[in-house]
Amino acid sequence: MAAIVKRRKERHLFAWLTLALVALYFLLPLVSATEFSLRENNGTHGLDAYRSILQQPDFRDVIMLTLRLTVISVVLSLVIMVPTVTMVHLGAKKYRRLVEFISLQPLVIPPIVLVLGVVNVMPVSWLGSADLLGFEYVVLAMPFTFRALDAGLMNLDVKTIVDAARGLGASWLTVLVRVVAPNLKSGIFGAMFLTIALVLGEFTMASLMLWNTFPTWIATVGQSDAALSVALSVASLAFAWVLLVLISFADRRRKA
Repeated sequence: MAAIVKRRKERHLFAWLTLALVALYFLLPLVSATEFSLRENNGTHGLDAYRSILQQPDFRDVIMLTLRLTVISVVLSLVIMVPTVTMVHLGAKKYRRLVEFISLQPLVIPPIVLVLGVVNVMPVSWLGSADLLGFEYVVLAMPFTFRALDAGLMNLDVKTIVDAARGLGASWLTVLVRVVAPNLKSGIFGAMFLTIALVLGEFTMASLMLWNTFPTWIATVGQSDAALSVALSVASLAFAWVLLVLISFADRRRKA
């Protein structure tokens, strides 16, 4: 018995040490970046870099464009993927592997190919619009939205609740909006957060399309002011963390 207890303590100690090393691996660069962004010319620390963010002439335009692309990407991702994944779980489980394989393609296809593919199938009148980036982000976010929604539906007896709603005369739109979506909030919240995080950090596509989104703007600013660039990166990361906490809090309140 003593030997079993000792082995359990050793496993717990090993687990905590592993967790501590992983946390140090991720937190040390963040702490270093934050310290660098707070460093001032006279050797002290202050918030001058963060105060100068709002003073940038193109800050408002960049933020508004990024927010618009975020809304477009989140809405389109949910409109496309929620019905698709739901139908796969309802009566087309034999196609689940195929849908999963298709959704993983953006991870292996080069971004330049995705950009050219979307550009070639879109109307010519849309080619000069930044909203086109939103469609590209939807494609790029497919691996993450599919897995988040798929994991949520795995824990839900979707066939029973859909059959019950259809038996009571509900339309398919009503079933998706008022039956499936409320029971799939965890998966939807996860898909939303992953899509938002992708839009806030995606650089390649925006750079290829020559649009000044938040990530490309950070790279441009970094060429003239390194401290401001790092401050923008830390601020965007803090925003993503706050958003994740709010989503987790909202989901926890729903469960309670």
